[in-house]
Amino acid sequence: MELSNLRPAEGSRQSDNFRRGRGHGSGNGKTAGKGHKGQKARSGAPRPGFEGGQMPLYRRLPKRGFKNRNTKEIVSINISALEVFENGSTVNVDTLMEQGIVKNPRDGVKILGNGELTKKLNVKVDAFSASAKEKIEALGGTAEVI
Repeated sequence: MELSNLRPAEGSRQSDNFRRGRGHGSGNGKTAGKGHKGQKARSGAPRPGFEGGQMPLYRRLPKRGFKNRNTKEIVSINISALEVFENGSTVNVDTLMEQGIVKNPRDGVKILGNGELTKKLNVKVDAFSASAKEKIEALGGTAEVI
């Protein structure tokens, strides 16, 4: 099996451009797939999740915790991961992705000071820990926040 011959399972994909209620010759006329009478056959049928007046499940379950809408998901990498770069090269988010160190930068990349660095690098990312910045600058490199 290869990615080039993957296909959805037979019958799993259905088109949504089917015109319902356009006469019995279309194969879906008259009741247009809604059956005979009843609440679901009428316009204004209840919304999804409606349980006939019983307290719906999504309101019975307790709310838990707090979701901060302004939170940022920062990807952190250790300074030892920068050893793959040449001496004197510039390191940014794009070069980190090319090397496979960062797969998805999400909201930003932060360099942490775990490990050792032996090369002079010019690093331009979103954030640095104090120890990482110190180690980069001790070798004569630059740590620039973009």
